Amino acid sequence: MPHRSIDITVPDVSGERALVTGASDGIGLGIVMRLAAAGAEVIMPVRNRRKGEAALARIKQVTPAANVTLRDLDLSSLGSVAALGETLRREGRPIRVLINNAGVMTPPERQTTADGFELQFGTNHLGHFALVAQLFPLLRAGHARVTSQISVAANQGAVNWDDLNWERSYAGMNAYSQSKIAFGLFGLELDRRSRAGGWGITSNLSHPGVAPTSLLAARPELGRTDATGGRRLIGALSERGILVGTVESAGLPALYAATSPDARGGGFYGPRGLGHMGGAPGEQRLYSRLRSVEDARRMWQVSEELTGVRFPND
Repeated sequence: MPHRSIDITVPDVSGERALVTGASDGIGLGIVMRLAAAGAEVIMPVRNRRKGEAALARIKQVTPAANVTLRDLDLSSLGSVAALGETLRREGRPIRVLINNAGVMTPPERQTTADGFELQFGTNHLGHFALVAQLFPLLRAGHARVTSQISVAANQGAVNWDDLNWERSYAGMNAYSQSKIAFGLFGLELDRRSRAGGWGITSNLSHPGVAPTSLLAARPELGRTDATGGRRLIGALSERGILVGTVESAGLPALYAATSPDARGGGFYGPRGLGHMGGAPGEQRLYSRLRSVEDARRMWQVSEELTGVRFPND
């Protein structure tokens, strides 16, 4: 059974600067293609330049006039995050849209970032936290909308407050859930602090549902030489149009959250189909693990301490 076509209208964003992390393949690449087609000047920060060049070539095939530039960024290195922030601040161009989409998922063995954090917590949450802080003056100047991509995994597990870096014991899926809960708490707290401090930044959350992306594919750099059994099952279901989404439909909630006039700060957007695994995007009820304002404040403070970056008005 083929997928029923699902799409949204992306408003004209001509001349506005957008930045999308994790855009060299999968969901992120699809998001950049849509933003570029709608007229945005899109920055694609990539860890792998060759992969980035291939993605850029694909974008130009579809939209020859696309204004997309590659930059270097490794979210698992705070030094790399700071370097990109410094470059973009020097350019001084306001950023209107920031979609924090990049992520790593469930390395079989515990791995650490360049700064010694557990890889998923350090990349998915702390790297993005530091990126938003580095870009803060440009986001303020652009009255930006910041959309942070979390996961259905944020609806399970918990924050391991006593061992955030999983040094005493490591379970890949539990650490992944924590990274997405932490990231969701941050995205909501960013909106609250912006409203309280008059920052002019709107922050919301999205999740892609379930789709056959590269997250669970073979990733030798994570110690995973073959696609997981779950990834193979998701691929088979997606091809048949059963329950889950496609790579294209999975990018729509983030696009909607970042560009739709109907999407609001503090909102949470994902697929509306059965189990929120696939279907057209819409607003959803916030996961229980993301509702504590106290947890969000605590995560913000801990993240500032761990990364060494600071937001104003704390």
